[in-house]
Amino acid sequence: MKKNSWLYRVMYGVIFTLLGMMSLGLYAQPASYPNKPVKLLIPFPPGGPADGIGRLMAVALSNSIRQTVFVENRGGAGGVIGAELVAQSPADGYTLMLLPSALVANASLYPKLTFQITRDFVSVSGLARFPLILVTHPSLPVKSVQDLIVLAKNKPGQLNFASAGSGGGAHLAAEEFKHLTGVTMTHIPYKGTGPAVTDTLGGQVNLMFGSVESVIEFIKSGKLRPLAVTSAKRIPILSDVPSMMEAGVKGYEMESWFAVVAPAGVSRPIVEYLSKELGLILKSQDYIEKVKAQGGEVLQLNAQQLTDFTKSESVRWEKIIKETGAKLD
Repeated sequence: MKKNSWLYRVMYGVIFTLLGMMSLGLYAQPASYPNKPVKLLIPFPPGGPADGIGRLMAVALSNSIRQTVFVENRGGAGGVIGAELVAQSPADGYTLMLLPSALVANASLYPKLTFQITRDFVSVSGLARFPLILVTHPSLPVKSVQDLIVLAKNKPGQLNFASAGSGGGAHLAAEEFKHLTGVTMTHIPYKGTGPAVTDTLGGQVNLMFGSVESVIEFIKSGKLRPLAVTSAKRIPILSDVPSMMEAGVKGYEMESWFAVVAPAGVSRPIVEYLSKELGLILKSQDYIEKVKAQGGEVLQLNAQQLTDFTKSESVRWEKIIKETGAKLD
């Protein structure tokens, strides 16, 4: 019996050691990867929230994998043009894409897309999620969301709102607002966040749903008036601004989120390696604080969790777009 007990202990020890080695091997750095710079394509112009979080991630990942991660902006058609390029790129791990939530919504807005997010891309990691802020030009005679609703109903179609482009997060946030409040406003799409903010500051448009990063300094200086944030609760960086639900818009909750994906076909070891490295970055205090400074919070999702999340978000956005009747302008 003693010999058998000793033999079983040895056998179990060998088995658990092998399992441990296999587990470590799954997340080990793939041989020779990366041996050249990695491209992160951001499917929007420079200067917006996608650009900000993308560049933050690129710097952190460069330090983590000890290889240059450079950013390439390729905007157009609500992110579609950039996504098409990445979908057609070699599946070697040297081309990544910043995936914005708006691009998931585009499947319901662009009926002739040449790609599908869940088919033509492989999930790598979540990054962050951010609320938007409903801001108005100070000349607009409103000081609350309810004031805006009353004014918009008294002047149907006469108020307008800016966005960074048709099908983007700001556009869809406004469409959801219109749907839930029953108001009619005119959409003025721009080619990027910068021009949209500029014309809102100048009074050429009445209001917009802007990212925290793009409007907070103008809120502090009094050049824009904040009415509400689109998250379920207030955010620390603007604690005196109510959430949309607090302001009386029942059921309103909408945040933009960002993740990292790669072309379908990238090998599992490379995907798992990048997912692990990004997961460590997302847990670092430096990254957490920088995301908080932009009014957001970390979206901690590994590759499989991001796949599941993207599928559920696709269903949610399809429902929102059908309910609101949102269309490309």
